[in-house]
Amino acid sequence: MLQAIGLTSTPRRDLSPAVDDLTFEAPPGRVTALLGAPGSGKTTALRLMLELDSGRGVTYFRGRPLHRIGHPAREVGVLLGDVPGHPARTARGQLRMLCAAAGVPASRADDLLEVVGLAGLGDQRLGTLSVGMDRRLGLASALLGDPHTLVLDNPAEGLSPRERSWLHGLLRAHASEGGTVLHTTSDPKEAARTADRVVTIDDGRLVADQDVADFSHTRLRPRVAVRTPHAARLASVVRREARAAQRSVEVVAEESNRLSVYGSSCAEIGDTAYRHGVPVHQLADETGDTGPVSASAGAGAGVRAVPRPASSVAISELPPPIPVRPARGPLRPVRYELRRLLGVRTTTMIMAAVLAVSVGLSVLLARSGRAPLPDLLVAWPDLLPLPPAAFGAGLLGALSFGDEFRYPALAAGRGTVPRRLGLLFAKLVVSAGVAVFLATASVLVDAEALRLVYGGDLVEVPANAAPLAVSWAGLAVGCAWAGLLAAGVFRLTGAGVAAVLAVPVLVVPLVQWLLSGPSARSIVGLPSRLRELAWLQWPYETDRWAMAAVRVVTQPVGVALSLSLSALICAYVFTSLRGRARW
Repeated sequence: MLQAIGLTSTPRRDLSPAVDDLTFEAPPGRVTALLGAPGSGKTTALRLMLELDSGRGVTYFRGRPLHRIGHPAREVGVLLGDVPGHPARTARGQLRMLCAAAGVPASRADDLLEVVGLAGLGDQRLGTLSVGMDRRLGLASALLGDPHTLVLDNPAEGLSPRERSWLHGLLRAHASEGGTVLHTTSDPKEAARTADRVVTIDDGRLVADQDVADFSHTRLRPRVAVRTPHAARLASVVRREARAAQRSVEVVAEESNRLSVYGSSCAEIGDTAYRHGVPVHQLADETGDTGPVSASAGAGAGVRAVPRPASSVAISELPPPIPVRPARGPLRPVRYELRRLLGVRTTTMIMAAVLAVSVGLSVLLARSGRAPLPDLLVAWPDLLPLPPAAFGAGLLGALSFGDEFRYPALAAGRGTVPRRLGLLFAKLVVSAGVAVFLATASVLVDAEALRLVYGGDLVEVPANAAPLAVSWAGLAVGCAWAGLLAAGVFRLTGAGVAAVLAVPVLVVPLVQWLLSGPSARSIVGLPSRLRELAWLQWPYETDRWAMAAVRVVTQPVGVALSLSLSALICAYVFTSLRGRARW
């Protein structure tokens, strides 16, 4: 059972809310259509149900709001607009990535591609899909977690009549298994053909909540629309002549001097008006939804032209059920993040470009003979704020959260961007691993290039190789995390890149200025003093490593990165708590 209670959107400035105190139910085992003209608030209503937009009211999915459901993809399958995925990602890769997020086996992606008729197009890029294919893939994404409730925004848009029939059969099959189906449409005839219940809204308010038979009888019968300043007189004349001729004619008086005449024709109404001298301003045949009607009825029984009932829709094949509950554990978001990272060629292209630039700069620096060996190995000339590998790690970190906002693959499951700590930790772990890999690869490739161009005498292992390696890895990881957190806070990839560049350009000079004064105190002996405070005594050999780590952190770049990361973490936590408080 889906219960929407008092849904009201937040109005903008002096405008009225797009959805105003909307309350209705969608029972299980039935297909419910949310009907309304374009701009009537259907999509806003769905976004309020899914807690994607701010507002008042609550929606219960089998007695629980969405934010109280442990596995949203298992309970609610959603299709809003186009498939929210990177255009370079394949259809199969998109579904496999979402399988990892939902905690279901990756093999379910192929099962759903078969069900929605895209089995032969799994390797096609999302950017090349037609509108019909995009809707099919969106429906497959909604069905990934084997949900009980389907919430679909105009799912038949862009489909051919044959595809519409298949889609309606699939929705009917889901309902016949006891599931709940709610979909929006602006076509009253489609609502009458496919739904068991029709909820009509206008300007964000509830107009009618009817069984499909009542909806078809009151809203879809062929009629003659008449507008005249003498509506009551014409209605009386039409009724009198219908009784005299023993014909079944129904006259319904509406607002603005308008009549709806059922069981007659434009020619008959026009002749009657002419004979009795009644001026007519509008005379037209209509079949469709014209908004709410009043309860005024004329003499005679109306002729019911009820369209084909929804039960006559051919039932399509459903995907196989998932035998187990979605998996928990830390590997679930890590799998999602790895598939998101490696599912497009952007990551590989950035890494290849970074290594190529790093090799070129390293060879050019070595030619002058003035750069020290550590700068040669990481390709860090004085004129660049960061070495290529560190900047590349920051760019990949910024993309890891920036793409979530640009292509919100998880929007249907939980908010515009998932702010769950599990996904954040997964992004931190994966981005750190990528940064360490890129930093190590750049050093190895640069060393091999220098050995190849200038000979083996140039490249030697320095005496302080371990502290240098830790410092280099820390710089790369810090840049990756700075880009990731900044993109998560400001919801923009460019903001993440700007945060990475701000560390050496703005924060490092500020830290150097603060530390430029003479120091009257020294941190020498800090490890031994820490040993006195600790319960567990560590070996004396670790003092040297602890002191080396302290020296790395107290460098201007280390201090700047630490300050930047601390500020970004606080900002991220603040925005996360504010977003949760809004629910």
